[in-house]
Amino acid sequence: MKFAVVVFPGSNCDVDMYHAIKDELGEEVEYVWHDAESLDEFDAILLPGGFSYGDYLRSGAIARFANVMKAIRKAAEEGKPILGVCNGFQILLEAGLLPGAMRRNHSLTFICRSVALRVENNETMFTSMYEQGEVITIPIAHGEGNYYCDEKTLNQLIQNKQIVFRYEGENPNGSLEKIAGIMNEKGNVLGMMPHPERAVHELLGSTDGLKLFQSIVKYWREAHVVTA
Repeated sequence: MKFAVVVFPGSNCDVDMYHAIKDELGEEVEYVWHDAESLDEFDAILLPGGFSYGDYLRSGAIARFANVMKAIRKAAEEGKPILGVCNGFQILLEAGLLPGAMRRNHSLTFICRSVALRVENNETMFTSMYEQGEVITIPIAHGEGNYYCDEKTLNQLIQNKQIVFRYEGENPNGSLEKIAGIMNEKGNVLGMMPHPERAVHELLGSTDGLKLFQSIVKYWREAHVVTA
């Protein structure tokens, strides 16, 4: 399986993502610059964290106009797995690939520490390796991670089981309904504020993030089984 790690000016978690895929997951991965016109050769697309375009205007607001976003939209329409982490999540929101918006943390401060997450839906291409309701430990590092949407959108997210992760116990940033990660209705685009790529080895304090990437590979292999 071949992954693309999309790099925007200001991305700073692209190396972490690359390492997680290549060294811990053992799959093929390449960096793709923001001006790329095609992602056809890749099986899954990863949008890493950081401060794309310096977070000017709003986090992700300028990145949504990057040339590569056309290819990302195409990949989404084709049903390829697309994962946006932290700033990647913010970009997916700004681009309209996921519903809702991101606001400043309720504390108005940058938060960087490990938090507990609860797996709300393990019947997705991103979470099949987890147990339903499993509580995992994943780091967060953001200043604008306060997810918000209107009541109609929230009801749709709940009814369609699009809320994939919630913060367990405390709500570190004030997100509506403790939402930490959501997917699109089709189920192939996931955005989450916590960093699973920073929880793939015991030396990092947790291996709980590795199952997310393993789930993507499991989905892809099952979808590409060649029968004799």
